[in-house]
Formats: sequence, structure tokens, C-alpha cells
Amino acid sequence: MSLHIHDSASRTLREFAPRVPGQVSIYLCGATVQGVPHIGHVRSGLNFDVLRRWLAHGGADVRLIRNVTDIDDKILAKAAEAGRPWWEWAATHERAFDEAYAALGCLPPSAGPRATGHVTQMVEMMQRLIDAGHAYAEGGDVYFSVSSFPAYGELSGAKPDEVQQGESAGRGKRDPRDFTLWKSAREGEPSWPTPWGPGRPGWHLECSAMAYTYLGPEFDIHGGGIDLLFPHHENEQAQSRAAGDGFARYWMHNAWVTLSGEKMSKSLGNTVSIPEMLNRVRAQELRYYLAVPHYRSVIEYSEAALQESVRAYQRIENFLQKVVQRTGTVAASAPAPEFVAALDDDLSTPGAMAVVHNSVRIGNGALDAGDETGAREAAATVRAMTGVFGLDPLSPDWAAGSGAEAGLHQALDALVGTMLEERQRARAARDFAMADALRDRLLSAGIAVEDTPDGPLWTLKDS
Repeated sequence: MSLHIHDSASRTLREFAPRVPGQVSIYLCGATVQGVPHIGHVRSGLNFDVLRRWLAHGGADVRLIRNVTDIDDKILAKAAEAGRPWWEWAATHERAFDEAYAALGCLPPSAGPRATGHVTQMVEMMQRLIDAGHAYAEGGDVYFSVSSFPAYGELSGAKPDEVQQGESAGRGKRDPRDFTLWKSAREGEPSWPTPWGPGRPGWHLECSAMAYTYLGPEFDIHGGGIDLLFPHHENEQAQSRAAGDGFARYWMHNAWVTLSGEKMSKSLGNTVSIPEMLNRVRAQELRYYLAVPHYRSVIEYSEAALQESVRAYQRIENFLQKVVQRTGTVAASAPAPEFVAALDDDLSTPGAMAVVHNSVRIGNGALDAGDETGAREAAATVRAMTGVFGLDPLSPDWAAGSGAEAGLHQALDALVGTMLEERQRARAARDFAMADALRDRLLSAGIAVEDTPDGPLWTLKDS
């Protein structure tokens, strides 16, 4: 394995060596299921889906855990505003996230644990921290003592004396820098019993407990959005290592999706939801838009950039469809060496996709020259490379679509087929003016027609 990744903890490019040869363990911070998912939410899932596919392509057995935060201040507040039970609100939006991930072609996680299902493990971890002198209970709340852990701040670069946890001072906090592990029960809120009284978990504790449960005291990669670096990931690392666990050996953080220069967030009201996007572009086109930029680069959302991604994906799709129509089914072969080198260099997806498009250009040139063997070789390579991205247009996942998309595809195929038959009749009758008019009508609708010895072929226009 020659993969190198940018490790957020060391701030360097490090050669990746899994803890257990041939096996890779990944913990990915998943959704806080407070509302409908937007494109900023799912970017992390897509980025780590590509990483997972690349590791599996190299022969690794990958275990990826993506948690669900189903108890949180925001969930409780939004459920109360809507007049709905908190658990129903969380379950409804958890399903919406699962549907979004599935629609965009993300492989299901090895496990998707919920915070509320792991309170026992959280209590055990708090007890370990209290016994080691790194946590304390006051009035039913439990806090982590930042001053007790000298390595605090190493992950994010935060200076302990300047730490702002973004939470209230707390009734029993001994130091404003300390963060909450457990919140004592409040009237009208859900709670669970503990040795220190009833209450509910703090956000940071959830992930440490679930990572330990499913991946053990030490695992390979911890991933998530860059906005989680502090305080969430800093606090995860501190409490886990203070409890005696090695925790994550590498840290990877993806950048934001922004709109007008600001991170997408529900509180700012500048989100673009997945259901809304899927009414405008196909799922594979949205996946291309979000998965191809480098995971550490900001995506500034714009309609123009989205449409360019749509056209780029369709260029790949049209090439493969033309090869299949002319020569028959094409099986994937192996990625080009340049593609491998790009992804091994900190998952350089833009460089890897550039290799894909170069192969498409070579393949189209072979088609134009009548070199069907060369075209098939290029198509086989393109299938292998787009498969790593989860974007192979000939994959059953994308080829026919599903639901309304499948129906639209079938209707379009029937309508275009009827017009092509009419055009063929006009050509047979030597009514070339009518044949050209029909071809122009199709072209104006975004459908290109190519006459071949085997009959006319149609594809969406390569614009």
C-alpha cells in the first residue's frame, strides 16, 4: 500500500500504514439528525466513501463506522418547535440522511451506531476518567478536566489558556475550559440513569464511546468535517487518551461546502437540500460535483459549477454508451498508472479525474478513427477508474436509474426512437430535408445523433 494522506494531527503528509496489515478501521463523524440533509452534510460521507473504495480496490478489508447523533440540544429544540416527540424527529431525519447517502451511491457503513444506544459504554468511560483523575461529577453533571491532560490542544493547535468550549459555564464547573461529558436531567427532557444521577450524554463523549465499542481502543483513521476539529475532535482525543486509549492513528478532515463565502448551515439559512438538488440533476451528477474536488478544498456552490460537473459527467457517460452501442458490453479492466499515483497522493481526486477525461478523449479519438479495439481498451480503463469514484455510468447503480428517473429514461428512449425511425424513413425516401429537420429538432433538445454503419446512435449532447 503506497497511499499517503495529510494527517491533521501532525499537519504533514504521512505514508499510511494500517495498524493491522490488510485491514483498515475508520471512524467517521456522522450526522446530528436535526433536519433535512443538505449538500454540505453529505460531502463528508462522499469523500470517505471514495477513500473506502480506494482502500478496498487495493485489497484492504475496510471497516467504516459512521455514527448517528440522535440526542442533542438542537434536536430537542427543533422537535419542540414542531410539536413532535424528540425520538420521532430524530428517527425521521435519520431516515432522510440514509436515503440521501444511498441515493448518492455511498456504500452502507459497516455499522451506523446511535448515541442513545450506547449510554452504558459512556458511563463506563466516564468512570474510567473519574478514577484516573481526569473528570469529576458535580450536581449530576460530569465534566472533563482540561488542566489534568497536558497534551490538550495538540490536535487542533488550540492553546489551553484561550479555549472557548462554546457551552455554558455549568453549575459545577471548576474551570471554564472544562467540557461537559454528561448533562443532568432537565424537566421535560429525556434522561438515562447513571451513578451520578439521571441525565443525557454530552456530544463529545458519544463518539469516543462508540469508536471504542466498534473499533477498539486504537484504530486507523478518524474522519469528519474541518468544522469538527475544535472543540469536538480535540475533546474526543483528549478524553479517549486520558482514559488510556490510543484512539486515532491518523486524522483526516474534509473542507466545507460554502455559499456566498459562508459555510452552509441551517442556522444561517443558506443550505441547498439533497431532495431539492435531486429534482434538478441526477444523483450521479451531484455525486460527481461533490466527490471530484479535493477533499481538503472548499467547494463554493454555484449553479454554473454544478452544470459544468453535469456536462463533465455526461461526456464520460456518452463515450461509454457509444462504445457499448458499437462494440457490445465492456468490462472494467485496471486503472491507469497515473490515476493510481494521483489517488495515492492524499486522495487527489481532481488529478485522478483528469486521467479519466484524458482516457475519454483518447477513446473518442479511437472511435472517430474506426479503431474499435482502442476504443474498447479506453472504455475498460474508464470503467475501472470511475468505479473507484462510485461513478461508473455502466454500473447497475446508475445505468437505468430508479423510480421517476427510470421512467423518464424509458420515455425519452421511446420518443427519440420514434423520431429516429421517422428520420430513417425520410432518408430511405431521399427526403433529406425532412431527415435534417428531424435531426436538428433532436439537437435543439440536447440530443446528438450519429449515423453509423449499424444505424443511428443517439446520446445527450456533449456541451
